[in-house]
Amino acid sequence: MYVAVMGYGTVGSGVVEVLNKNHESIVKRSTQDSLELKYILDLRDFPGDPNADKFIKDFNVILHDDDVKIVVETMGGLHPAFEFVSSLLAAGKSVVTSNKELVAAKGYELLSLAKAHNVNFLFEASVGGGIPIIRPITQCLAANEIDEIAGILNGTTNFILTMMIEKHMRFEDALRLAQDNGYAEKDPTADIAGQDACRKICILASLCFGKHVYPDAVYTEGITKIAARDVQYVQDLGGVIKLLGRAKRLENGQITAMVSPAVVMNGSQLASVRDVFNAILVRGDAIGDVVFYGKGAGKLPTASAVVADVIDCAKHVNRRKVFGWGPSAENYVADYKQQETALYIRVQVEDRNAALAAIEAQFGKVKLLSCEGAPDTELAFVTGKDTEQALLERLSAVNGSKAQSIIRVTDY
Repeated sequence: MYVAVMGYGTVGSGVVEVLNKNHESIVKRSTQDSLELKYILDLRDFPGDPNADKFIKDFNVILHDDDVKIVVETMGGLHPAFEFVSSLLAAGKSVVTSNKELVAAKGYELLSLAKAHNVNFLFEASVGGGIPIIRPITQCLAANEIDEIAGILNGTTNFILTMMIEKHMRFEDALRLAQDNGYAEKDPTADIAGQDACRKICILASLCFGKHVYPDAVYTEGITKIAARDVQYVQDLGGVIKLLGRAKRLENGQITAMVSPAVVMNGSQLASVRDVFNAILVRGDAIGDVVFYGKGAGKLPTASAVVADVIDCAKHVNRRKVFGWGPSAENYVADYKQQETALYIRVQVEDRNAALAAIEAQFGKVKLLSCEGAPDTELAFVTGKDTEQALLERLSAVNGSKAQSIIRVTDY
């Protein structure tokens, strides 16, 4: 049996390395007599590469080679990945991908195409890199109704927030350090604006709750507005700020889904996740809370998950794994502002005593927070629980104050 790899970047080259390095054990676990890498598709040249004899630049070579039964897509992006993967599935080839953007936007369509042609479309590496999460949800936790899922899904932002918490760095300085260490791209927008985490929570929510969740239906807020003082105020509360992707099943058949900074209290398993590590909490009706932890990216960890899917495809030749989700539905994702939460709020005020009286007139007794070096013209506090819409309306009615920061407080 032959395999092809499309895209020879960080992940793709890692996949080739793992396939070569662990070839004998991979073949044995695949239940096939052989499992050989035949092609590597990339438009670039790699002179001197030990796999030089396998490089091609024409996608059609892979598409029309009947001996290639499994194709790995590690090109990234939506186009031409979607067109290539669609053609491969329609041609009766199983596809494995690490491409979160592809799965989040086109997952249902590609899963349907795989079903129609009795092949498999697998994507363990699209969420959490090397952290096993897709397979545990679909297999190990199959007896559960998943009620909720929440996670630190982006290592870059977690590193930045860790530096802000532990080294008291400003956001801009922590981002620069992340770039210097190779954790953040030159253009870090997808990470710090929350887009990367959004794609991942869409995949997890689709898998857990059974209907496709599209990124444009998910409220997404990044960490660019988090100030060093917010971190210190939240430490006074006994918590930390994390960028969380969250999704929850509602009793009416809808779900909630969002990506945003969130206050996580120190007793939580998510609070202690630092540096570039990720953690995903799954809340099931039978198992309770289970947390999956590890490095969410990296060449070999991600390649490990990709090759595991290749092995799974090899074990399911000419038969499908029962796997995936159904189409989306109108108004499936509920309005996040109608859900209950508590809020951390930092405001700039003209008169501290007058502003506090106005705040408590709207919110009742609030928990005031302190921060060393904070100006007298600033107040930070935590509200009680209500719908987010109601809390924001109360805040807008507080005269003599201007909101500087609003962060949701979680119960994870």
